[in-house]
Amino acid sequence: MTGRVSIQTGDFDLSAEVAALRRGDGGVGAVCTFVGTVRDHSGGESVATMELEHYPGMTEKAIEGMIDEACRRFDIRGVRVIHRVGLLQPADQIVLVAVTSAHRGESFQACEFLMDYLKTQAPFWKKELTPEGARWVDARAADDAALARWGIHQPNT
Repeated sequence: MTGRVSIQTGDFDLSAEVAALRRGDGGVGAVCTFVGTVRDHSGGESVATMELEHYPGMTEKAIEGMIDEACRRFDIRGVRVIHRVGLLQPADQIVLVAVTSAHRGESFQACEFLMDYLKTQAPFWKKELTPEGARWVDARAADDAALARWGIHQPNT
């Protein structure tokens, strides 16, 4: 593990990432993880592939800022966020959020907070290839509502 945030094309190993996050911290009493995968359908259509783009440097900085906010809000000990970019296939792992804390409640909340942020605010652009052609994917209203419960609102909402 090289830092809190990695944007990468290659896959990740959940067990290795959690072990690295916990290593050397005897105060960890809870680890909460979320792994998102590419679905084979979206909006009632099959999805052949998903392609993700980002702005190197800007994306990492934005996610680091939200991790800092999670650390202010919750009593957590460690965080690791990995987000893949490039061309992905259905069932591929796309995102990992892992959070350690002394007790489970803080790690559950921080993990959910970070995932709600990633779904709506992180500067990624997703394009799905369907039988009808390629289409860009926007955040859903439900994703915006999930983020709003943390007191964070999308611009113009």
